[in-house]
Amino acid sequence: MNVSRITFASHGDEIVGLLHEPAGGRSSGLVMISGPLTSVKEQAPLAYARALATRGFRALAMDHRHFGESRGNPRQFESPTRKGEDIQSALDALLVPGEAAFALGVCAAGGYVAALVAREPRFRAFAGIAGVYHDAQAQKAAMGAQYDAAIARARAARERRLAGGEAEYIPAVAADLGDVAMPLREAFEYYGTSRGAVANYVNRFAVESRLETLPFDAQSVAAEIAVPTLLVHSEHALAPSWARTFYGRLRAPKRDVWLESKGQIDFYDDPRLIDAAADAAAGHFRSAVS
Repeated sequence: MNVSRITFASHGDEIVGLLHEPAGGRSSGLVMISGPLTSVKEQAPLAYARALATRGFRALAMDHRHFGESRGNPRQFESPTRKGEDIQSALDALLVPGEAAFALGVCAAGGYVAALVAREPRFRAFAGIAGVYHDAQAQKAAMGAQYDAAIARARAARERRLAGGEAEYIPAVAADLGDVAMPLREAFEYYGTSRGAVANYVNRFAVESRLETLPFDAQSVAAEIAVPTLLVHSEHALAPSWARTFYGRLRAPKRDVWLESKGQIDFYDDPRLIDAAADAAAGHFRSAVS
């Protein structure tokens, strides 16, 4: 394959991406890939971009605004809306007239990209890989009083920053699973160790991100998706019940594939799972335009 470092603008900020193209120049379409919470292009997005390029697609792994090599302040600010805008900006920059465009989201981006696909008519098909299809109502009920406290802390953090103070951060992952964005042991074993940590990754999460991530609801957009949708998931991945509920609410043509995994994170770097998911996605995308 051929890999090019590209830049383009999204709402005034420079975005840096790695565009993977099949050797020989012939392509079955352009795939926009977005990855897990706080991730950068060299992690799960890169693995899927490579896999899809070897299967005949142009595929983009990018650093969204606020992350990695891309611009945007505050740093490590997680925004489903802004990530969707970045993908739309990438389409503006890269989509060739007459070319089919497809969307693929991994983990948190499964839900984020679903929300974008529901309102972006240029996509011909969508695939979610180990997607977290966030249910805002269920999240609020599960957190109880902690939900309002988290929102209040996030709002205060934003107000302090806008008043000229520093952004407030917590670790994205930590061994002690305390005040962290992802209180999961397997998340630390990936992002917090040499297994998944890369030079471009910063183990921080802007606290004000929760103003956007906690109320974000993927479940409500399922019925609005009009293009063929594929869900690849596992009983041991995150929130399989949310995946099933989301799938049940889809009205567009749909297909689900359930794989055997140890957990969530091996969908990011286990070649067996990546190959199976990429095979399913490639077939799904081709069938959507055949």
